[in-house]
Amino acid sequence: MFVLDTNVLMHDPTALFRFQEHDIFIPMVVLEELDAGKKGQSEVARNARQASRFIDDLIDDKDSRSIENGLALNDIKFAEVDFKPQGRLYLQTQILSNRLPAGLPGKNADNTILETTLSLQSNKTDTIITLVSKDINLRIKARVLGIHTEDYYNDKVLDDANLLYSGVHALPKDFWEKNSDSLESWQKDLHTYYRIKGKPIEVCYPNQCLYKDDDEAFEALVRHSDEHSTTLVVATNHRRESNNVWGITARNREQSFALNLLMDPDVDLVTLLGAAGTGKTLLALAAGLQQTIEDKRYREIILTRVTIPLGEDIGFLPGTEEEKMAPWMGALLDNLEVLTSTETNSDWAREATADLVNKRIKIRSLNFMRGRTFINRYVIIDEAQNLTSKQMKTLITRAGPGSKVVCLGNIAQIDTPYLTETTSGLTFVVDRFKGWQHSGHVTLKRGERSRLADFASDIL
Repeated sequence: MFVLDTNVLMHDPTALFRFQEHDIFIPMVVLEELDAGKKGQSEVARNARQASRFIDDLIDDKDSRSIENGLALNDIKFAEVDFKPQGRLYLQTQILSNRLPAGLPGKNADNTILETTLSLQSNKTDTIITLVSKDINLRIKARVLGIHTEDYYNDKVLDDANLLYSGVHALPKDFWEKNSDSLESWQKDLHTYYRIKGKPIEVCYPNQCLYKDDDEAFEALVRHSDEHSTTLVVATNHRRESNNVWGITARNREQSFALNLLMDPDVDLVTLLGAAGTGKTLLALAAGLQQTIEDKRYREIILTRVTIPLGEDIGFLPGTEEEKMAPWMGALLDNLEVLTSTETNSDWAREATADLVNKRIKIRSLNFMRGRTFINRYVIIDEAQNLTSKQMKTLITRAGPGSKVVCLGNIAQIDTPYLTETTSGLTFVVDRFKGWQHSGHVTLKRGERSRLADFASDIL
């Protein structure tokens, strides 16, 4: 039996249905805290209201005897949950008191939950009672009192962030020798294609970037892969000046692969991970400007990011939506300066270029995204590691016909207190989209900002 703390339901209301065949117990103080936290427009308040609705739906038309015997969790009437838990939900129907140590008076909610859990352990000696909470201090106190306790793990995408799909993989040394007999090759639309039998590596995903580190320096992307054959397309080498994008050339292999995905009209979603200074924002903006102003593929660029400060909050900001967002968009504006700088020393030429670019770029706040649809837009979501999986779903589903979404972030720099590398919305998107033929991902590894930034990133 799992005893749920309030913060679990406020974090994920569907936690009620995530424990498969096991039973769930909700103390009365948890219902009190849900009631106290339900007011407001925040994500936490919405989750508190949704958890209360789920419990109300389960308890509907049940008499007191049925409630005391537990409510069947598979008796659900909504379509959101696509799985059927087999356990039962028990609500606290009587006072359960067990003496806590003198230093832990049962006055606050946490200690009341501990007291209730200890009583359940005493009463149900044939059942393993586990307290589930996202509050580290409550879990520490529970362990001190001999209560088995766990964090809520269901929202973890991976067991370890190091297992996250990188999007770039080396080909085996004997790749050409192994596939020489079955190799097919042709050219189409200025691209060279190869088809081989089977798969070049053990696990192959669409738009995966493959390379061979030898004298030939072969680089390709997976166009199609099934049990019988795999089609590769030779990647455009964006390190060459002739293949520059808005005046920007790639400085390493991963950046070249990233530009291949960003410039491909058949790839609707691109995710770029990387440490500070790896060029995520610069590459995304350069590709966006090239396809918006030169190629006329998109009507405008939409920039957005979550507004979470690194230090103390600077308070309310005056002005329009764009003016309020300007301080948060410093990274993007810094990169725009690089992209709009011209060869000429003329101030007029620089101002004219900046004016042309700024007319095609719109800065938007995340707070007003619900209900919007972006048609023929190039959408850049910066600092996406600070978004939850639910917020990422809301943003990506804004894309209408002809739009492309680019998500940028560094999962090692999460500023949101309740997210980790394994629960970040960016991690969730990278993992879920890796098998879709219209998405691509690259993890940028080499910093290209400056030798000082690279050394500081390693040594500090």
